[in-house]
Amino acid sequence: MHEISLAGGVLELVERCAIQEGFHRVTCVRLEVGKLSGVETDSLRFALQAIAPGTCLEGARIEIDEPAGQAWCETCGMAVAIHARGDPCARCGSWGLQAAGGTGLKVVDLLVDDD
Repeated sequence: MHEISLAGGVLELVERCAIQEGFHRVTCVRLEVGKLSGVETDSLRFALQAIAPGTCLEGARIEIDEPAGQAWCETCGMAVAIHARGDPCARCGSWGLQAAGGTGLKVVDLLVDDD
């Protein structure tokens, strides 16, 4: 389950921001986890909640947006939405797709309490 290490990376990033920006507590963290990222969002949420006690994320609301996958079709030259890696092009049926979006994980924003 690589979501535990991803949660650790998110926590590390948030704690670095807390030091740099001078806040002590996060009330909400919003993440973007693309449908093609290979990340199980329920597992990531669980991992974040499990490591949060005693950190600036303790008690924070965790919001996860899941943008759809996007791909570029090498055959018809069109950008198409896909639901999973390995899907064919919805326009021409070709299998020559290159993932172009919905592949990443990023921290979008934080709501913080600087008390």
